[in-house]
Amino acid sequence: MSIRLAIGQFKELTDEKLRFAAQTGVTGVQMNNPHLPGEVRWEMEDIRPLVEKAKAYGLVFEAIENVPAQFYNKAMLGLPGRDEQIENYQHTIRSVARAGIPVLGYHFTPNGVWTTDRKTATRGGAMARTFDMSLIEAGRDDADILRSFLPTGLGITQALPLYTGDKDVITAEQMWENYAYFIQAVLPVAEEEGIRLALHPDDPPVESLGGVARIFNRPDNFKRAHAIAGGSPAWALDLCLGCCSEMPGGAANVFEMIEHFGPLGVIAYVHFRDVQGTVPTFTECFIGDGNFNPAEAMVALARNGFDGFIIDDHVPVMDDDTDWKHRGRAHAIGYMQGLIRMGEYARAFT
Repeated sequence: MSIRLAIGQFKELTDEKLRFAAQTGVTGVQMNNPHLPGEVRWEMEDIRPLVEKAKAYGLVFEAIENVPAQFYNKAMLGLPGRDEQIENYQHTIRSVARAGIPVLGYHFTPNGVWTTDRKTATRGGAMARTFDMSLIEAGRDDADILRSFLPTGLGITQALPLYTGDKDVITAEQMWENYAYFIQAVLPVAEEEGIRLALHPDDPPVESLGGVARIFNRPDNFKRAHAIAGGSPAWALDLCLGCCSEMPGGAANVFEMIEHFGPLGVIAYVHFRDVQGTVPTFTECFIGDGNFNPAEAMVALARNGFDGFIIDDHVPVMDDDTDWKHRGRAHAIGYMQGLIRMGEYARAFT
């Protein structure tokens, strides 16, 4: 199967989104933390209608990315009650798989994605997300400032203590212990169900935020996670090229991740986006304006055996755009379609 495109980054599977997918010529959909019943886990009966609805538009339901944070926040933090959460997560894995969805994406970042500005001007005056670690450091002891940088609508601040300063620090080794405990408990269930669990990098990929260490912030740490998984066929990556590009070293991380994990067949799907700059400060941008050459990255994915799906992920906000950024996404989808088609054409003559 060749590289294919999907739309994603939404919680409600509306007819409008499905028409957009069909009109732009993608073949699949991926949902992020969809609005489903359940306070601690999901049921197959609630997920299956999403698959059927996509199918009615001629689209494949490729993956769900992320469950509500409160489903496994104690597991990420190593808190009492994690075993019950893991048992419920195992149930959710079974539900997703039995609904006919082959991939469940997840992160291991207890306090979420941090952003310091969502209205940085980029090409032509489009608005983009920025992260600036110096602003976080300047407000480290102010809980209100830290809370302003946490994502909204995910229940993070309600479900997780807000760590500040030097208090209640969770170290990298503690996070590694928590990850090993979690992943070794859930992978056997995923194997039984024939579903892959796809790990997303930390965003931003700094060493620590809010007193919680971030461990998926460099290529070597993904290699360590793969080793912890013990070669399980259920362990996979949601390879966000933008997050890799944010890491120190920029574009080099993108190609190291592709060239190492592509031949292993563990890249389930790709977020094809980029940034300008690297941590401690970066700004998201249009494809082609960032740290790596998008044509080179697409070729690297193909040459290293990737045959999954790609989504645009984050895009700048263009003039008169919607909350979901239809204009920015249409631009990204067209750009990626052109890269794929040109790659297919070029291979026919090599």
